[in-house]
Amino acid sequence: MFSFYRSVVLLVALVLLTGCERQDAPALDQQLYVWQRQWTPAHDAALRDSHADFSTLRVLALQAFPQAGWSKARIDADLLKRDGRPLIAVIRLDGQLQSLDQDEVRGQIQQVISDWQSQGLTLAGVEIDHDAGNARLPAYRQFLTKLRGTLPAAMPLSITALPAWLDSPELPALLSTVDSSVLQVHAVNDPRRGLFDADQARRWAKSWSHRTDKPFYLALPAYGVALLADAQGAPVVESEVPLERDGERRELLADPQQLRTLAVELRADPPQHLAGLIWFRLPLANDRRAWSLTTLRAVARGEVLQGELSVKLSADNGLYDIAISNQGNLDNAWPERLTLSVQGCEGADALAGYALQQSADLLTFSRLREGRIAAGGQRAIGWARCAHIDQGASNVHP
Repeated sequence: MFSFYRSVVLLVALVLLTGCERQDAPALDQQLYVWQRQWTPAHDAALRDSHADFSTLRVLALQAFPQAGWSKARIDADLLKRDGRPLIAVIRLDGQLQSLDQDEVRGQIQQVISDWQSQGLTLAGVEIDHDAGNARLPAYRQFLTKLRGTLPAAMPLSITALPAWLDSPELPALLSTVDSSVLQVHAVNDPRRGLFDADQARRWAKSWSHRTDKPFYLALPAYGVALLADAQGAPVVESEVPLERDGERRELLADPQQLRTLAVELRADPPQHLAGLIWFRLPLANDRRAWSLTTLRAVARGEVLQGELSVKLSADNGLYDIAISNQGNLDNAWPERLTLSVQGCEGADALAGYALQQSADLLTFSRLREGRIAAGGQRAIGWARCAHIDQGASNVHP
């Protein structure tokens, strides 16, 4: 009997200890980059709807380009104040800059901090995003050391970092100048090899954890780009701003299923010093090449992802508007084909992106080009004037 009670006590103690260990284990933080140079009314809903899932906003504040010079992002300070999340101002120094005029850069950064504070914004930190080559890391370290000395003592300083720096003996000294780093694991290879590789990202994160004793984050993609070729065949990347170029566009999109799996694995077994994930970027309702916010939130939560396409008909005196609705949490490709069982049709047509084939009792809409229907959204594909359309007999073919 004594042995039985002792076993029970040990079991209860083990359960309590295990529970304490789970409570003490820090959860991975999840943050967002806000990367639009010009803010629009769409930011209001995007910030509001992202509030529950992402703790901190890293906001593009200032950029420097080789020819164009300095460009300040036109933020909406009132929206950010109302949002209330911690703010980190990100300064982007293009990697193609031949050199950094350290005094000028520090002056520009101090001016941004002053401007934001004058608008009632409290900064939780400054991040420098500079894709320096390995040969320039000593100069970059000197710049960061001097910048650290000019910032308020209590203001954290972080940098965006490249996996290529892992091979540099300068990396430990560079990381010693900042409070944390953000390892960018997307869009760092030849774009013809793809936007993101999850296995490679895991390896980089593990290697980075061995090179730093400070908190670091992973910057993960929630967007896509188009790949074109210039006259010499070299890759040209098109993002949200259309390029005035002819030629075929190859669309590259970060796979939400792949990113969800990676995020779940990292939360379950994070590399040492990994503090969180930062998603690039906050999607707006009119973004052409970003995941919908519904999909991004589902990925961040680790939800099972699924698109749920269905036909949506709107009738008015025999005139039907025909659309595809996506009620899932995963953005879905336009279906290849939609068939509708009909009676007594006087006319019908497809809208841009689809072609129509019509017989006496069947309408078939076939996809001409690729596109996506956002989670929770819909897309009109045609119209028909018919005596009757049997929605129950419709078929959506992926």
